[in-house]
Amino acid sequence: MLERIWEQFLTDRDKQVFRKSGFGAEAGFGDRPALLVIDVSYNFCGDRREPILESIKRFHNSCGEYAWDALPHIRGLIDKCHEKKVPVIYTTGTVRDDCWDSGGWAWKNSRTDEDVNPPKISDFNRDGNEIVDEIAPSPQDIVIYKHKPSAFYGTPLSGFLNDLGADSIMVTGTTTSGCVRASVIDAFSNNYRVSVIEDGCFDRSQASHAINLCDMHAKYADVVTTEQAVEYLDGLDVDMNLPTGHPV
Repeated sequence: MLERIWEQFLTDRDKQVFRKSGFGAEAGFGDRPALLVIDVSYNFCGDRREPILESIKRFHNSCGEYAWDALPHIRGLIDKCHEKKVPVIYTTGTVRDDCWDSGGWAWKNSRTDEDVNPPKISDFNRDGNEIVDEIAPSPQDIVIYKHKPSAFYGTPLSGFLNDLGADSIMVTGTTTSGCVRASVIDAFSNNYRVSVIEDGCFDRSQASHAINLCDMHAKYADVVTTEQAVEYLDGLDVDMNLPTGHPV
C-alpha cells in the first residue's frame, strides 16, 4: 500500500490513534455527483508556471508551481465530467473595486492593499479572479462568485445542488487548507458524500496541504486520486438536470 502524503508528518502515536479510534473509514462515492473546482484563478495560480517565490512577487496569493502541477489533473476530471454529463461547478472570488467588502481578508495579510492598487504587471491585463484559461468554464458549467472561504457561505450553491439532484461532491482546487477545507466541511455538514481529489488540490504550503488532507480524510471526506475518480465516473450512468449553456 502506498504511503499517504501526510504520513511523513505523523508521529507513531498519531498513527496509532487514527488506527484505533476508527477515523478514516471509506465513505465511498455517491450516485449523483457534482464536481467543484474551487478558486483556480490567476490570483492563486499566477499567469505562468514558475517557482512560488517568484510567482508571489507579482501575485501575492499565488501557489506557484503547485498550482500548475494540479491543473492537468483538474482538466482531465473536468473533461471526464463533461463526457459523463456530470455537472461542473466553479467558484472564484469577487470584491468591489475599492475592496470595501473584503471583510476579514484585510486583517490577516500585509499585502492586501495590492488588491486595491495592484502592482502594474506589464504583460498581464486580466482580472485576477478570472479562472485560468487552462481549465476555463464551458457554457454549460456553473460559476459561483463568493466572498468567504466556503463555496456554500452566502452563495446559491446549495440551491443549485438541490436542482441538480446531487448527492455527492468531488472537490478540486485551492487552497487545500483554506477554501477547499471550508467547502468540504460545509458539504459534509449538509450530508453530501465528499471526495477530495488529492492531486487536483494545491496549497502554497506543502505541510498545510498534507496535514489538511489528513484531517479531511479522517473525518469529513475520502481523499482520492484523479485516477480513482475517473474510474468511478466511467462506471456512472446518470441523467442530471444540467444547464444547456444556450441562451433562452
